[in-house]
Amino acid sequence: MRMLLAGAVMLTGVATIFAQQPAVVDAAVLKKAGTPADPFPGTWLTYGKSQSETRYSPLKQIDASNVKRLGLEWTYVVGAGGYNQEGTPLVWNNTIYGTTTWSVVYAVDARTGKQIWRWDPEINQHSKGINATRGLALYNGKIFAPGHDGRLFALDAMTGKPVWETRVAWSQDGYYITMAPRIAGGKVIIGVSGGDTETRGFFDAYDAATGQRAWRFYTVPGDPSKPFENEAMRAAAKTWGGDFYTKGGGGAVWDGFAYDPDANLIYVGTGNAEPWTQKFRGAKNMDNLYTCSILAVDLTTGKLKWHFQTVPNDNWDFDSVQQLMLLDLKIDGRVRKVLTQAAKNGFFYAIDRVTGQFISAFPFVKVNWAKGVDDSGRPMVNPEAYYDVEPVAVYPTGGGAHNWAPMSFNPATGLVYIPASYTSYTYQAMDEYKKGSNGDVRGGTEPRQIKAPAIGPLAPDGVRGGLQAWDPVKHTLVWRGDGGGGIGGGTVTTGGNLVFQTSNDGRFAVWSADKGEKLYEIRTGKSGVAPPITYEIDGKQYVAFMAGSGRPAASIGPDDAKVENPPMLFVFGLDGKAELPAVPAPAPASVAAAPVP
Repeated sequence: MRMLLAGAVMLTGVATIFAQQPAVVDAAVLKKAGTPADPFPGTWLTYGKSQSETRYSPLKQIDASNVKRLGLEWTYVVGAGGYNQEGTPLVWNNTIYGTTTWSVVYAVDARTGKQIWRWDPEINQHSKGINATRGLALYNGKIFAPGHDGRLFALDAMTGKPVWETRVAWSQDGYYITMAPRIAGGKVIIGVSGGDTETRGFFDAYDAATGQRAWRFYTVPGDPSKPFENEAMRAAAKTWGGDFYTKGGGGAVWDGFAYDPDANLIYVGTGNAEPWTQKFRGAKNMDNLYTCSILAVDLTTGKLKWHFQTVPNDNWDFDSVQQLMLLDLKIDGRVRKVLTQAAKNGFFYAIDRVTGQFISAFPFVKVNWAKGVDDSGRPMVNPEAYYDVEPVAVYPTGGGAHNWAPMSFNPATGLVYIPASYTSYTYQAMDEYKKGSNGDVRGGTEPRQIKAPAIGPLAPDGVRGGLQAWDPVKHTLVWRGDGGGGIGGGTVTTGGNLVFQTSNDGRFAVWSADKGEKLYEIRTGKSGVAPPITYEIDGKQYVAFMAGSGRPAASIGPDDAKVENPPMLFVFGLDGKAELPAVPAPAPASVAAAPVP
């Protein structure tokens, strides 16, 4: 009853609201969202702002001349949870929609932070996997929300009332969901996590109106003694050997996605092979399709059109599930329709998104696991990077040169802004495979150092990560902002020549997009920071993001009173006067952006 009353309150002044923002978010609105043709630039209707996942906003009220006036407008306590915040909020109908680490969905007034409705799916809080939820989808008056425990929900956007629920996977089978669902042509696309356990990766398409599953695409083959689901699985099975299927195979789809409505193609990135070390996968020196790959799948039929594998025979947990961004770039004198990825393995890829033709791959951080790529894009693996029971130090880190923290692209500068990590990781295999493990442990002794020279830009000694401005046409690092980076946070860039960056250590910074000058920085007093967005209502531009690990003091539960460092939604604007939470530790020394020679 309380939920319905809240929805009724939201209807007040509906004519005024809809005069400024789309009354219905349909396929036509989503196709234009985040593009120069977007009639509603002040909204944030899908995870990446556009279906091309560029995270570019044309808003420019906040710029270099006034950014130092940014202040906190308000906060909203999102509730208890058991992990860092990773969700990207959506903005429509003057409302912010967000989701917490326990898959609770909330709607608040985007001007004041007043709660409109809140819905708790009461997920199994003992289910397996990383307890992170990266976002929601919005379409035709519904909010689509993933449940960490393997469910997918459709809620009425005005009231929060459930419309339908479907089961994607079972947590008892090792699956869970962290990916933000996406809308493509009236379908909801969602993938499963769990690629570091004995699972077989897949992603699904569901009818947005009914929740009926339209098709499923497995990313690795199953038991070869049984019929193959399609020709793609038949081809993939030739790249595996032994009893691989008894250990799942991996290939989880836990983040990267983009959609090209003109090509009728959806693009997904797939995770590592499982177990990590090839000796436990049943056969050595085999590519293990379609792990560590980018897949282009026909939206209507669910059939594979093309694939590109970034790391055949992966041994380093180098998922290719990082953000996929669709750009139209002038390359060698002509405009190419390009899919780009700053991959976990340290290379920045450009691929023709219609045909799958490889265009280029260049290291954007220090890399020593490979010596480069050949003309087909296949990595030339450094033999010294293979490991067994002797530990080996490999660049980049197992957490990835770029992980899930979103990058962004500014059409005015032509640059991509990448939250990057610069450290190495020590790999060491177990003596024998143990069920329930990925076959690897972190080396506990002094690792062997790879002697072959590394490639890619080198970071200053002691700098673990930062923000990189990368030219995807010239394959060069234009500027680097040291500090931040790593796995958490993310970026958004704007028409005001700015890059808004959040970092997992609680910092919120603003950089000039062209030169990399740090114009503003504050510490929120929270760890576990999610990506930022920007939106505009009544002529005022805001920047919003969630932060806080939300780890309970005594027991995990929804009671905010039990939460230490409660997770919050932060909203900033010019001349905001609200007080920030107390900062628990002294701020580290800031390091200015470093021009790249």
